[in-house]
Amino acid sequence: MGIGASIFLIALGAIFAFAVQADLGWLNLGVVGWVLMLAGVVSLLTTLYFWNRGRRTVVATPVRENRVVADRVVADRVVPVQGEPVVQEYREVRRPRRTV
Repeated sequence: MGIGASIFLIALGAIFAFAVQADLGWLNLGVVGWVLMLAGVVSLLTTLYFWNRGRRTVVATPVRENRVVADRVVADRVVPVQGEPVVQEYREVRRPRRTV
């Protein structure tokens, strides 16, 4: 579920909880509103967590005695560091010849 759907659930839940004054007898719209707001907040936090998690890369440090010493999380570099080689990709696409 995305950010838009989460905000929609929060807004719909707030409308049910605070603005609607209907008595259905078997269904309490106030409780339905609070449940929708809670679901929207949980969905929003989950979406933001996975968005932020996907924007980082994990770099492992050297291995000593068959075990990893430590892992650290670093952000992706936008500009290459001076002195590092820049790798460029060249791709040639050939279309098959038509056979008659």
